[in-house]
Amino acid sequence: MDTAKNFKPDKILLWEKILNDSESQRIIRSFQNTEVEIIKDQRLNHPKSVSAAEALRKSKKILMIGKTSSFINHFNGNIGENMRCFPYYKLVPLSNGCPYNCIYCYLAYIYRKHGAFIKININYDKMLKQIQKIVSDNSHKIHFNFGEMLDSLAFDHITNLTLLLVPLFKNFNNAYLMMLTKSGNIDNLLKIEPNHQVVVSWSLNPQTIIDEYELGTASLDERIDAAKRCQKHGYRIRFRIDPGILCSNWKSAYESLLKKIFTHTEPENITVGMLRLFKGHINLSTKAYNIKTASKIFEPLQEPAEDGKLRYNLQQRTEFYKFLTDSILCCNKKTSIGICRESREIHDNLNLKTQLCNCIA
Repeated sequence: MDTAKNFKPDKILLWEKILNDSESQRIIRSFQNTEVEIIKDQRLNHPKSVSAAEALRKSKKILMIGKTSSFINHFNGNIGENMRCFPYYKLVPLSNGCPYNCIYCYLAYIYRKHGAFIKININYDKMLKQIQKIVSDNSHKIHFNFGEMLDSLAFDHITNLTLLLVPLFKNFNNAYLMMLTKSGNIDNLLKIEPNHQVVVSWSLNPQTIIDEYELGTASLDERIDAAKRCQKHGYRIRFRIDPGILCSNWKSAYESLLKKIFTHTEPENITVGMLRLFKGHINLSTKAYNIKTASKIFEPLQEPAEDGKLRYNLQQRTEFYKFLTDSILCCNKKTSIGICRESREIHDNLNLKTQLCNCIA
């Protein structure tokens, strides 16, 4: 069940410089009887006695409202000579995580005690101006990834960001907005007119993996139903099966997932990736979520690749990708397939003729 729509923080941290801002007051009113603490600096320093695992747990229930000087970071696609990825712009109006508790989420390891809260940056005018400047400065096709550092839709009922962003991108010929979510929170999307410049994508896994490792997120059926409704409304839709996890009976689990996808929707692309983690994340995640089953998915991961992340070995990854890509093509040969952040060996082994990454239009 998707818990984001019922999210209520234990505490709201309000930056003193936006105390009387109409948007900050609107957000606060949506959380009646929640403690509001006025802060001078946009940071939260936990005492040394608070472990990183405890800070991570607390962070999911602390909401900060503030501003930022930069909403956009450029990713150049460079993750190592032997690893393949594409350049894009990361769009980050919400920072420091999301309300979900996916035990493999790399953001949890990156932020840890240093950003132990969920932050909404409400100076949206600056965000829109920064987007428009980047678009005007580029004549080639560019992509804004509104899902790399956050869940695009989990908090959309609070921020209403899609009501600003979707219409904005209608005005562009060379810029695309790529959304990625584990939520079914599509009410705002269905209120407005879609356009070709906006792509909505859902991160999917078999329900057994969602139950064990994607805590608090929308169920598989909720996500696919949301995708079906968005596609019927006119949006371009995609799916990202990432991270793929070698659970017991994984072939039948992922085969059933694909059948469900193609029974209810017609995605233009499915991008596939596999579990990959920083070494320090394993210890943090196991302690933070106190889940005995967590360690079993980490055990098969091998020495770090060029990007510093542990992965399954080459043979396991090749078998997984070959099974998934063959199964996708059996369901629908027109669906383009992407392989996420993988080595040249994987791409050579698969020899896919048409590749389109989830993050690229």
